[in-house]
Amino acid sequence: MTGEQRRQHVEDVCAAIILSGQPVTFDEVAERTGLGRATLYRNPDLRSIIEEHRTRGREAHTLTGLTTEIAHLRIALEAVAETVRRHEEELRRLRKTGQH
Repeated sequence: MTGEQRRQHVEDVCAAIILSGQPVTFDEVAERTGLGRATLYRNPDLRSIIEEHRTRGREAHTLTGLTTEIAHLRIALEAVAETVRRHEEELRRLRKTGQH
């Protein structure tokens, strides 16, 4: 598993824990990912992902928490939309060059 895949896996597990209504803990993330707690604590990227989700989980039911989550989702959606636009442009370019 690459570093990016590991980060994404930890991100997905944290989101699933929050959706299940449970608190995000290093123990729970370690159990669900199969990674050791020490790995999660020592790797700065993984640790920050977990700590971010812990904060989000605690704030999830407050107005401030919801506002923050909406802002995060808007940023993520804009990034996805930009990626889709780039892919569509690339497909159009490839189709155009393939016809000639």
